[in-house]
Amino acid sequence: MDRRNVLFIMADQLRYDCLGCNGNTAVKTPNIDRLAAQSANFSSFFAQAPVCVPSRQTFFTGMYPRSHKNRVNYTSMDGSLDLMQRYLKRAGYNTAFAGKLHYFPPTREYALSTGFDFGLVHDGVQDTDRYSDYVAWLGEQGKLPPGGDYRACRKDRPNPYTAAIEDKYHETTWCGEQSRALLRRLFSGTQPFFLFSSYWKPHSPFEVPEPWAPMYNDTEIVPPRKVPQEYIESLPPGLKLFAMRDGGRDISDEALAWQYRAYYGAISQIDREVGRTLDLLDELGLADSTIVIFCSDHGDVMREHGMTGKNTFFDSAVHVPLMIRCPQIIKAGRYDQLTESTDLLESLFSLCGLDAPYRSQGRDFSGLIGDTGRPYDEREYVFAENIIPEVITGNKDFYFVKNQGIKGIRHPDAKMIRSKEWKYNYYAGDEELYDLLDDPEEMRNLAGDPRFTDVKSKLKTELLNWLITADETEQIAPSWFIVKDENGGWVEWITS
Repeated sequence: MDRRNVLFIMADQLRYDCLGCNGNTAVKTPNIDRLAAQSANFSSFFAQAPVCVPSRQTFFTGMYPRSHKNRVNYTSMDGSLDLMQRYLKRAGYNTAFAGKLHYFPPTREYALSTGFDFGLVHDGVQDTDRYSDYVAWLGEQGKLPPGGDYRACRKDRPNPYTAAIEDKYHETTWCGEQSRALLRRLFSGTQPFFLFSSYWKPHSPFEVPEPWAPMYNDTEIVPPRKVPQEYIESLPPGLKLFAMRDGGRDISDEALAWQYRAYYGAISQIDREVGRTLDLLDELGLADSTIVIFCSDHGDVMREHGMTGKNTFFDSAVHVPLMIRCPQIIKAGRYDQLTESTDLLESLFSLCGLDAPYRSQGRDFSGLIGDTGRPYDEREYVFAENIIPEVITGNKDFYFVKNQGIKGIRHPDAKMIRSKEWKYNYYAGDEELYDLLDDPEEMRNLAGDPRFTDVKSKLKTELLNWLITADETEQIAPSWFIVKDENGGWVEWITS
């Protein structure tokens, strides 16, 4: 079988419910909707960490954050771990990337050392701009604003998040154009290819250029419900500090509406770039032989629960879009089965006709969506983790004190288990339990209600079972399985 190409498109901080194909009637995403109609579109897909680096490393290793050990942004990766691109490179693929990687160190040279043949990096974080190929390109074009602030906004437009920079010089446009240039370069080769096209947006801050900024000026935005101080006080300590870190609960409805409009505009801008890239696949005759993946690393609570950003286990932060297209093998349709980002690497390798890396920890869902011959074991639960000092400080002023934790909060680590009906979150000494059928907005914490003791106990047990078994492939080498003959002699020693 000829190897199938892979085009992996990732947005950053894009909620599941902010695409037209996923039920949002306000946002305009015709190209992503077109892709969804041709894809296996997953309606119950969850990220394993509600923050960039841990989530992305899970996508690329197939391992949970506690196992790949990237728990916070900009921490060094475990050098013993291989990533998706290196596995594919060993299998004969040409590999390339454009846009946000979020590796540390955040340089192109380091990115290439992880298994990419070539690519251009733009992490979008001010501290890393000196390493950004996009920022360097802006300078070459004579379009880098004074002081380097390419996120500056205009003050003479109704939408206060209207970017001063022109659309053709915006980072989203740049990422799309560079992705297509790389696609043409990969097409000229003789090997199958893997291209990771990774957009910074719709990540905050919310600046977006014209014509996208005014696209939703007249869109009515129904703001999330405001929560009283008593609700904030009832949250686990780390989550409470997160909610109060920037006064997010006090934003006016008008200001919040403009954030949503700008967020939608950024999504529509990405949609244009996705459409142009899909059109190029058609033009090059690659559409039938290329596996196209579109997803997001995590979502954004967008002021729900009195909070801003991600870093929580609410569905708006961990429930993300995933669609996979390959007409040769994948059956298009909506799939409601619970899936998670640990599952993608194993499933992708099956779709490519490859064996999954031994250390990956997900479940192969390729047999659900395509004729791969691989067995499909449906999940009853998905999991997530969160240990982010920034969450409870609002800045980088966090200092860990042995036996005291950070600002009096011991080890701000939390675990989530979610079924179709229930979600249970465990913090050190605190719990949350939500009835997702009766309370889909996750506003009523039932952990202290004695009527649900049995439900909580079962979920807590399943969470413990997961914590015990998740690292089996990391801790038990295949070479331990030694076959003996009837006389006790060695017959075979499995080493891979």
